[in-house]
Amino acid sequence: MTDFEKSSTGLGEECGVFGAYNLDGGDVAASIYYGLFALQHRGQESCGIAVTDTSGRRRVLSKKGLGHVNDVFDEEELYRLKGNLGVGHVRYSTAGGTRAENAQPLVINYVKGTLAIAHNGNLVNAVELRRELEYTGAIFQTTIDSEVIAYHIARERLNTGNAEDAVKNAMKKIRGAYALVVNSPRKMIGVRDPFGLKPLCIGRRDNTYFLASESCAIAAVDGEFVRDVRPGEIVTITGEGIASDMSMAIPEEQQARCIFEYIYFARTDSTIDGVNVYHSRIIAGRALAESYPVEADLVVGVPDSGLVAAKGYSEQSGIPYGMAFHKNSYVGRTFIKPKQSDRESSVKIKLNVIPEVVKGKRLVMVDDSIVRGTTCANIIKMLKSAGAKEVHVRISAPPFLYPCYFGTDVPSDEQLIAHSHTADEIREMIGADSLGYMEVSRLRDMVGDLKFCDACFTGNYPMEVPNRDISHAFEEEY
Repeated sequence: MTDFEKSSTGLGEECGVFGAYNLDGGDVAASIYYGLFALQHRGQESCGIAVTDTSGRRRVLSKKGLGHVNDVFDEEELYRLKGNLGVGHVRYSTAGGTRAENAQPLVINYVKGTLAIAHNGNLVNAVELRRELEYTGAIFQTTIDSEVIAYHIARERLNTGNAEDAVKNAMKKIRGAYALVVNSPRKMIGVRDPFGLKPLCIGRRDNTYFLASESCAIAAVDGEFVRDVRPGEIVTITGEGIASDMSMAIPEEQQARCIFEYIYFARTDSTIDGVNVYHSRIIAGRALAESYPVEADLVVGVPDSGLVAAKGYSEQSGIPYGMAFHKNSYVGRTFIKPKQSDRESSVKIKLNVIPEVVKGKRLVMVDDSIVRGTTCANIIKMLKSAGAKEVHVRISAPPFLYPCYFGTDVPSDEQLIAHSHTADEIREMIGADSLGYMEVSRLRDMVGDLKFCDACFTGNYPMEVPNRDISHAFEEEY
């Protein structure tokens, strides 16, 4: 989802992290660049890379900036980033705004050396932890909760024998969702929150190890997928190989992976915790066809996340599958934050209907979500203006009813159209001929035996959450 789409729909994405450690001493900046490129869908507001040479002066070289990966980095910049241990990050802002100083990775120089940290997720107790740190003399340079994590790891490192124990002690204090890549002078550490809310996996290419938010990024650097980091696991990669610490793990029945990774966030060519994302979306489409059959001539998906679910709907229903939209992949930051009055024209800039496909047809239109309803209404209007006789909307997620506190930028209750309107009212508001949402009970079909979080649909949070939306708490407080 681009910044344009975030502002149009109200639903934002998460961040992406990528770490690389070449044990033979070769430079890793180029690999990190390509890994981040593969994770660009997870965040387009800013990006960064930090590298160090484990055999030399161990000085961290870094580059960060606002924009896409290929906006911030060129061949000359990558050549300058000499080092065999590094970490990269693509960011979509959840806690903290779109500012250059909020770009990651964060690099901290302290008495024990240097730490470089990249974080995907959101802490539910970040405001309290930050306030405590400030009252003990900490000075913050950003408005992101990731800096709170970095401070706690650095402070714990003063009282521990190694960086991984410092990470473990910090985990005892932070609460929420996080996937971390932490680089100390000679170690790459991967961390996943005990609930497994955020994904993280391990890859390898010859004598280079990778940590990545999604397996597609490992494939992008010609690496071999090794395994997922388990919920609550601390993985330490050194010259001796991979070490694992599961002391922070919780019972499997308490784990809660974010279901929206499978519905929307992850790339279709990724596999997370043994579940292929493409397959999970096919199943979602089939479930929609079973729950909400309709007589129609063509099934179409809204690019990109609705396409695979639309194929599943087509397979189950027997209605032909077609491509009704041309997506302009080159819409850049010009359309970052259109005003409400501009949203309709912005949708037309992003998507064009192919009239020859839809004219005179009864359509089933599959999409991943309805947040405010604005974009969906505009797309339906475009289809009918192009000659579609009927548009039956099928959504591969249940209605959004509650805010997310774990890094998915679901708006507050009053901005969620389903919070204050029935499905039939929404159908009328968006101009659809019929409307069907994925049933909460069918989410299980998508992921099998995996324990998952569906709190944005049910209000059943896996942990205690604040009584207000913390996504923008730092902006309000600081």
